[in-house]
Amino acid sequence: MYLISRLPPVARVSRLRYVWPRCALVLCLFLTMAAAAASQTSQWSHYRATPGGSGFSALTQINADNVADLKEAWRIRTGDSARYGELMQQTSTQVTPILLPPEAGASLAFCTPFNRIVALDPVTGEQRWSFDPQVDLRGKRAFRCRGVSYWRDPSLAAGASCAHRVITATHDRRLVAVDALSGEACEGFGELGEVKLYSETEGYVPGDISSSSAPVVVNGVLITGSAVIDFARAHAPQGEVKAYSASSGEFLWEFHPIPRDASSPVADNWPANAQASAGGANAWAPLSVDEKRGLVFIPTGSASPDYFGGLRPGDNRYANSVVALNAASGEVVWHFQLVHHDLWDYDTPAQPLLVDVMHEGRLTAAVIQVTKQGLVFVLDRDTGEPLIPVEERPVSQNAVAGEWVSPTQPFPLWPAPLINTDISGADAFGFTPWDRGACAKRIDGLNHEGLFTPITEQKTLMLPGSLGGANWGGAVFWQGEQLLVVNVNTAPFEGQLIPQGVGAAGDHVVGHGREMRVTMQDTPYVMSVDSLLSPLGVPCTPPPWGKLVAIDMTNGELRWQSALGSVHEMGPVPLPFEVNWGTPNLGGAMMTAGGLVFIGATMDRRLRAFDTKTGEVLWRATLPVDATASPMTYEIEGRQYVVIAAGGHHMFQRGSGDYLIAYALDNE
Repeated sequence: MYLISRLPPVARVSRLRYVWPRCALVLCLFLTMAAAAASQTSQWSHYRATPGGSGFSALTQINADNVADLKEAWRIRTGDSARYGELMQQTSTQVTPILLPPEAGASLAFCTPFNRIVALDPVTGEQRWSFDPQVDLRGKRAFRCRGVSYWRDPSLAAGASCAHRVITATHDRRLVAVDALSGEACEGFGELGEVKLYSETEGYVPGDISSSSAPVVVNGVLITGSAVIDFARAHAPQGEVKAYSASSGEFLWEFHPIPRDASSPVADNWPANAQASAGGANAWAPLSVDEKRGLVFIPTGSASPDYFGGLRPGDNRYANSVVALNAASGEVVWHFQLVHHDLWDYDTPAQPLLVDVMHEGRLTAAVIQVTKQGLVFVLDRDTGEPLIPVEERPVSQNAVAGEWVSPTQPFPLWPAPLINTDISGADAFGFTPWDRGACAKRIDGLNHEGLFTPITEQKTLMLPGSLGGANWGGAVFWQGEQLLVVNVNTAPFEGQLIPQGVGAAGDHVVGHGREMRVTMQDTPYVMSVDSLLSPLGVPCTPPPWGKLVAIDMTNGELRWQSALGSVHEMGPVPLPFEVNWGTPNLGGAMMTAGGLVFIGATMDRRLRAFDTKTGEVLWRATLPVDATASPMTYEIEGRQYVVIAAGGHHMFQRGSGDYLIAYALDNE
């Protein structure tokens, strides 16, 4: 049994020097690579390849020497566009398929934004079966489903119905389990194959709270988080994490990130009536599991409302944290907070990365967490203590009346921040002296005292904005090379608190190039968020406006960074050639032992392959619409495939679609 422990705020520490032990470098590398080979997979059986979300494949058939010969092998359309029509503009296709094991049918399984589960022949793309849970389509919330999970029920014989299961969490708050071989509902799970994540008295409120990431299974315990709209009002729904029997659907436990009463070990981080003061603190990003340790790792978001915390004074732990829970009981084993008293919508946005890092000369089980702030935290997997030292640095205290501001925020000593957050008018970008001057004037007129500057009634620089930095695509890790790769957004935004009743409240929808207003009901303010653009409609800071970054995790040094995306389709008139200045990006990467990083994510309808050694683009393919999803790879019948979903994105007002496309080397 793991003991429940509460980590105190990390004290300021002096910079420590990391020293390699007195062993031969060759021996160290050999041990690293041997351990890596034992922990990595050549197939893709989980949302991000492994239960700990490495995003890495050991396959090498497609490599840096031959990737230029990669061709489209097949493409399918799910039928959602024809079925749902204009409602597709309300979708975000973020799914990464998984490859089921041979005994479960060896199908490529995935979900559409409307939670229809589909199984394909991985060689041809031909559909084998589909299951439609018929989700409730009411409300204005975006439809999305990042993935499904596979589980083998050991209590059933190999040939029994639902011995092999595909499980998903739906937009309208249900867990659904189907037979992996037939696609039929598992009637022994819950009621006829589904479990409601809400009580009958609570009911389902369209758009209030939903599920977007795949549930996870640890030793037969099925665990899921939730997605909460946490900026519309102060009293948003609570962000509980819930656990059920993966076999029967029986409820087992729930974890409350916001304390229910004074008995919670973090109660003194909140007002006395914490759950009446705020909601959210939910885990909308993917969860990670360590089955050997019996742990599930929860990335929690901000407490509501995002941009004003006067009703919830205190650090607000377990919000904005990585929380390790005992998967059998739901008890907190450790927690580490990444943002104290969030006022910026700096949710923990990505799956905690469970990998082994070289620390003090030996491989150590770690949790790597990338953040919207553009920071990278590395924690001991057993204790939550930082493996790379973290210091508490003073931050701006200039806030609106009635606000509570944390005096310090945590910063890892390395790696260096992935984006530059300190800019002035001297850094302004423009095509002419006129638009550059306009940007310089606009930047210098903003309230800005570095990262974590509270947003006030004066327009305030938001760099990064709520998209990050990193977002749900997260990072990928090549353990043998100790290489971390992550895509980040670098474009600036400006925010402003506007007294309630002044101007329109807006519709809470983020739109590229236009203002978003959120109500923050029951607070004194409405929040306005706007892109920081020049009079010519481009960001006021120099490109790249999206980039791919590679970090050496033995020392935190930058190995390379490359612009991610071309702006040639972003202007009023598309250009016939690429302009690789980077674009806003949503989605993640995949890395392979073939020396490649594959990523879509950009606003230019491209899938690219980068060289892991140099960051050079070695291959690109044009997609029918943007791919705001992470790619995956697998090998079957001696041929390696790279697969990505392309569906566009409502946020950027780009085209929508329902494509899944596979690439492979020509087998002739």
